[in-house]
Order: sequence, then structure tokens, then C-alpha cells
Amino acid sequence: MAAETEQHGGGPVRCMIITGKSGAGMSSVLKSLEDIGYTAVDNLPLGLLPHLLDQMPQIGGPLAVVVDSRTFGFTVEAMAAALADARGRTDLLVELMFIDCSTERLLNRYTETRRRHPMAKDRPVTEGIAAEEVLLAPLRSQADHVIDTSDLSIHDLRRMVVGRFGLAGGAGLTITVVSFGFRGGLPRDADLVVDVRFLKNPHWDPVLRPLTGLDPEVQAAVRADEGFEPFLDALKALIGPLLPRYEREGKSYLTIAIGCTGGRHRSVFVAETLVSWLQTMNHRTLIMHRDVPMERAAEPRT
Repeated sequence: MAAETEQHGGGPVRCMIITGKSGAGMSSVLKSLEDIGYTAVDNLPLGLLPHLLDQMPQIGGPLAVVVDSRTFGFTVEAMAAALADARGRTDLLVELMFIDCSTERLLNRYTETRRRHPMAKDRPVTEGIAAEEVLLAPLRSQADHVIDTSDLSIHDLRRMVVGRFGLAGGAGLTITVVSFGFRGGLPRDADLVVDVRFLKNPHWDPVLRPLTGLDPEVQAAVRADEGFEPFLDALKALIGPLLPRYEREGKSYLTIAIGCTGGRHRSVFVAETLVSWLQTMNHRTLIMHRDVPMERAAEPRT
């Protein structure tokens, strides 16, 4: 498994340092990286990070380390200094990943689990979350990768991590296409947003309403809209020339969000159609349907 992520030809070995907000999903990200071949270390005391990096030749493959506000000796200044030293090494490709999440979702998670926020031992959870956000802001600005888990299920998060960091060689542009409903707000990490609410809405057909854009009946109804094909041609003409330019500028990830009213019919089918087209051009793609029930979104494609 580690062979998927190792650097080839004797080049630097990848070291992913993970930090972020407590409760945002750092442990889940670490587990996903471990599953694809990274050596995983959780809650490493910051002072031990240089010693661990010195062991990389013995580890022999990519490394993922969580260093966050729980960590003994953690300060933003010490973390920034350790990161700068690590990035100065020529034998390692050191990257910082920041796991983010909205205050509302974090509050819900802490309420549901009844766990104590590490910075809210003697004050309300909301104050602890706010204090940690201010504390970690400088690290977020230095991050090579920011993953916002606010709208991601645990399965979506794993799919994103595996798709972005488990590809051979790790180079090139990975395109994530997300369908969503505007009534639930915009996806927080969207680079491009496309509104498909102008297409006829299958929701108003009682037969199609309980289905989704993954069902052939809904797909046929959306495709039958006289505006669908011209729109799709225009969307391809817009996106196609951008992708090589993004790659040339060194962009690693692009998230295209496709939105309709509820995020279950039109946006789902358009997202599926867009991904199919991108795959014909050998682009690395991920697809997520934010507002489709998890069991439907996870169904294998036919």
C-alpha cells in the first residue's frame, strides 16, 4: 500500500504534518492516511518531531503526524519554528495539512458526544472553539492543504483523503465535483460554483420526487430539458481550458460545486455527467453528493 504514496527515484519522502481544530476530524484523516500506507503517529509531543523525522530512513515510507493543541509543548510559535526547520530538509517533502470545521458543526459534535473541548475546561464550549480558532489562525494561513469537514460525512472525508493523497506519485490536479442544494448553503471549499436551477425541476413530478439524480428516470427527465445540452456544452467550454492553466500554476486541487434547490436531482445528474466527461480526458476526479442520503450517494456507479 505504501508504494502508492512513496516518492520514486530516490527523491524526498513525504511527511504530512496534520493540525487543526479539535473535533474537526484529525484522527479520521490520520486513520485514512494510515490505511493507504502512511506510518501514522497521533498526538506527538512537539519537541519529539525532529527526532521522528530523523528516523524517516528507517521508516522507509510516507509519514503522517498529528500535532495539535492537545500536544505537550504546543504553541503556535514553536509549531511554526519546527515546521520551518522540517521544510528546510532536502530529504523530506514536508507538508502541513489543516483540518477545519465550522463553529456550528463543532458545537453540534461536542454536544452529541458530550466530550470536553480541550480549551473549554472552565468556560462554555463556544468560547473554547473561538479561542482555538484565533490561536490556530497563523497555522491555517501556512497550510499546504486545508480540508473543511463541516459538510463531510466520515465516508466522504475518507474518500477525499484517499483520492487526494493516495494517488501514485501525488502529482497533477485532482478535481472534486460536489453536488449540493442552495437551501443548505454553499460548500465551504468550492473554487467554482455552477447554478443549475434553471433546468426543469423533477421535484415537481410526484413519481420522480422520491428519486435522485442517480436514478435513470430522473436523469432522462433532466436530459430532456431543451436547455441541458447547450448548457453542458458551454460548461465544458468554460472548464476545459482552465484545467491545464490551473495545473501549470501548480494548483493541486480544484473543487467544482454544482447546485440546485435541494441538491437531490438536477445537480446530482449534472455532477455525474461532468465527472464522466472529465474522466474521458484522464483527469483525476472525486465526486460527492452532499445532500443525497449517504446510502444512495455511496452506491456503485453503473
